[in-house]
Parts: sequence; structure tokens; C-alpha cells
Amino acid sequence: MSARIVIVTGGGRGIGRATCRRFAAAGDQVVAVARTASEIEQTRDQIQADGGACAARAADLSRREEVERLIDSVHHEFGRIDVLVNNAGAVAKGPAATMDPAAFETMVAVNISAVFFATRRVWPIMEAQGGGTIINVSSISAFDPFPGLGTYGATKAWVNTFTLGLAGEGRKVGIRVFGVAPGAVETRMLRSIFPDLPAHHVLSPEQLADTIFAVAQPEFAHATGQVVVVRS
Repeated sequence: MSARIVIVTGGGRGIGRATCRRFAAAGDQVVAVARTASEIEQTRDQIQADGGACAARAADLSRREEVERLIDSVHHEFGRIDVLVNNAGAVAKGPAATMDPAAFETMVAVNISAVFFATRRVWPIMEAQGGGTIINVSSISAFDPFPGLGTYGATKAWVNTFTLGLAGEGRKVGIRVFGVAPGAVETRMLRSIFPDLPAHHVLSPEQLADTIFAVAQPEFAHATGQVVVVRS
């Protein structure tokens, strides 16, 4: 397989960084995206030190115009986009009745709107080139929310339904769409809300990256629309 152009949002740390490294290790050209430039530059530097190809692009994915500018710039630079991994996420823990409205709006902007606008912008590019793969990182909370994560889980339930709908739309034009729904993963985000969760209940970012990489392979094409649950 020739090198693919792969965009990974939330590529500065955790699942996103591990995913960037997994695709790059296979010979793909990766574009790591996050709001914090220093984090994606670290991702880029690690990959390049290992002999892989990675570009770093800073963007605030909560802003539609920045999402669209990102997709357009990658397409302009590389001439195609083969894989889009919508991994960037935001979480707030607590009862809906007392949740800070700003925290809710951030979750909607990052977990829902950014996924929609990135997909909307990349879709005609993939259709024109004859196909592509979109992978949306969801959460086990979409099916069984941990205490205090009902609102977060609801945003990920939207991701699952969006994934299923997109897969149906993509079949005729060669665009495959998958979801990956992890349980607890050892990330800074996890420890910010569950600092005492025992390690044996927690997945590594690399385990998620392996699954994301796997569903992007041609051998998985027949399963488009699936949301793959990964848990310890």
C-alpha cells in the first residue's frame, strides 16, 4: 500500500499522539492537529526522529472556520486526504443540572461540531478522489455512562449515530466510516476526572491506536458503520 495522507485531530498527546505514531510507523504521511502547537510539535519531532513523516498543524477545532481552513490547507499541500481521525475531545464531569454552561458548550463544540464540520469539509475531497476513511473516536460512555458522565456520554452517542448515518451515505462513493469506543484510557483527560482509577482497568493509548489503525485498513472495509468497543 502506498503512503496515505492521514489527519489526526487531538494529535498532541494521549490517543491522538499514539495514533499518529502508529500510522507513521506504517509509512503513512501524518498530519497531527491540536490547539496547542508545542504538543503537536513534540508529536512531529518524535515521529521524525523515528524516521516517519509527520506535519504539525495548530487549529482550534471548536471554531468552524479553523476546521475548514485546516482541511483545505492539507488538501492543497498534499493533493488528497485518505484518512480522517476525529479524535479531539472535551469532557466535563458532573450532574447536568449543575454543570457549567460553558463546559457543556465546549463539549458540544469539540465532540460534535468539530466532527461534523471536519467531515463535511473532507467528504467532497474523498468522494472526488474515489474514496477514503473517516474514523470517529467515541466512548464507552455513549452506551453506559460512568457516574457524572451522562452529558459527555450523550455527545458521544451523537458521534455513534452520526457514524452509522455517514456509513450509509458513503457506501456508494467509496467512503468508509467507523467509530472506536474505548473504555478508560491512560490519558491526562482520564486522570483529570478519575485520578484513582486502578491501572488494571485502564487501556494504553497504544491499544486504541492499534484499533484505529486496523479499521483504516482495506480488509476492514466490509464493516463500515461499525462502532468498535475496546475495553480492558
